[in-house]
Amino acid sequence: MGKILVIAEKPSVAKDIARVLGCKERKEGFLAGENYIVSWAIGHLVTLADPEDYDEKYKKWKRETLPILPKKMILKAVKKTQPQLKILKKLMNSKEVDSLICATDSGREGELIFRYIYEMVNCKKTFQRLWISSMTDVAIQEGFARLKDGREYDNLYLCAKCRSEADWLVGMNATRAYTLQYNALLSIGRVQTPTLAIMVERQKEIDAFVPEDYYEVQAMYENFSGIWFDKKETDTKIKKLEQAQEIVQKVQGKTGSVFSITQEEKKQSPPLLYDLTELQRDCNKKFGFSAQKTLSIAQDLYEKRKMITYPRTDSRYLSEDMKQKVKNTLLKLQRVQKYTSFISYIFSQENIPFHKRIIDNSKVTDHHAIIPTDGKISLENLTEEEKKVYHVIVMRFMAVFYPQYIYMVTKVVTIVEQQKFISKGTTVLQEGWTAIYKALDIEKTKDEKKQEQILPNLKQGETVVVKQAKLLKKKTKPPAYYTESSLLSAMENAGRFVEDEVLKEQMKESGLGTPATRAAIIERLLTVGYIIRKGKNLVPTEKGMKLIEIVPEELKSPQTTGKWEKGLSSIAKGKMSSERFMKSIERYVYFLIEASDKRKENIV
Repeated sequence: MGKILVIAEKPSVAKDIARVLGCKERKEGFLAGENYIVSWAIGHLVTLADPEDYDEKYKKWKRETLPILPKKMILKAVKKTQPQLKILKKLMNSKEVDSLICATDSGREGELIFRYIYEMVNCKKTFQRLWISSMTDVAIQEGFARLKDGREYDNLYLCAKCRSEADWLVGMNATRAYTLQYNALLSIGRVQTPTLAIMVERQKEIDAFVPEDYYEVQAMYENFSGIWFDKKETDTKIKKLEQAQEIVQKVQGKTGSVFSITQEEKKQSPPLLYDLTELQRDCNKKFGFSAQKTLSIAQDLYEKRKMITYPRTDSRYLSEDMKQKVKNTLLKLQRVQKYTSFISYIFSQENIPFHKRIIDNSKVTDHHAIIPTDGKISLENLTEEEKKVYHVIVMRFMAVFYPQYIYMVTKVVTIVEQQKFISKGTTVLQEGWTAIYKALDIEKTKDEKKQEQILPNLKQGETVVVKQAKLLKKKTKPPAYYTESSLLSAMENAGRFVEDEVLKEQMKESGLGTPATRAAIIERLLTVGYIIRKGKNLVPTEKGMKLIEIVPEELKSPQTTGKWEKGLSSIAKGKMSSERFMKSIERYVYFLIEASDKRKENIV
């Protein structure tokens, strides 16, 4: 009986799998054992061929050769990793190997990496799929105990293949068409262009914004303060200086009374567990990390440190069968001094509250939410940046088991010389999950640091004296620039930029890109010079602004890309054929070429 060849996505992952399988014999490009051989890719070893690989005529960029629509897309080896592909080809077709196990990352791109290699080396052997969400030894052992037939993931592969080919066809043709039309190298992409369009739209709003001066009047009482308002509590802006000065003079040193007191109890549930996009947003707000940096750190915490679960996930829930694993993880974290008291509280409850905001099988996709693993916790081995990312994941993991944050919002309206003032205050009734963040979150964001005043115990009709009336000069503010945090939100919720209500509803599941690709899209826009970083802000350049002026609406609309993401998701679920999807891409490419011909103005 022959051996089983296991193919991982990276050498580091292969080494972990080889250790668990007892493959100790080191060879060039693989590790061998009694029953298994473990080898690896180095990311993508195989890619889609370039236009000139189909026909020499495509080497020169000419309008008459467009559109480029190969009948069948062909693959080629990535040059710098060719030696490893040769090793895999030899192993995959070796008589010594009976079957294969695909152990690349458990997701769309991981599936594509393995299948492209499988096709490129013309392998016909049967293969199984290892699907795991954690790189601990136990998780790897459990994964090998429940391997699945590789063909069960055919739809996921077709979805990945369509994504890859669609990006090639749209990017290659649009880039050539618009570059030739405007005689300037213009990089255009299925996801990057609508992402840029969102930022350009915001820039236009900022550029068109004209700041206006306005005034507010603040009444300072004995131990609290209030802001003047007109008809509604929110009408605090006074446009004319004279009016504001008149109010100040009218109430200065005068006596008034408490007109009304209203109280409303509010409850705030703990935030959901992290998916990748939410983790990237938080790390950008708290530490200024780019989306790419957070992803790299999280990937290391998953692969090398084995301290968190698979990070490239779009789910914020856990599945029913994970309850025991979660308990084990909590027990491990309880041994870490700074977490001990918080986890002791979780265990002190009659039952660990596994409610619907934590456990929901219907909302677990290919992977569950990002949580700490139940493996060894070696904080001393982590870099400072790894500690920060791990810490925010642990805080969120603990917080979901805590009760709601309950607080009382008190509004007091005072009247002085017929002028009304509103005072707002918050009283915490139950700290709930916020106790964790108050105690452990050193890097609080500006929003988290905001504190409302604590109001004294007032009664209706009670007398108040204006100790000082202040005139506050203010300016209206323009819309905020996108940061990586807010841009990730905009990409994830691209449906809100769509006016069609039916499509907006459909797009709830599909934004621009996927959690795993959004960071790379932002980096790509920076690399090609369409946007720049200014502190924490991302700002479109003149080149980026002009590109959005010249491309047709369909190419920059989140609606188009959102429809495609929905289509790709349908292919993965077996609800749409890949042929139908690719036909729509083909029609779109023809449209783009025609549209580029009609646009002669706005030359970059």
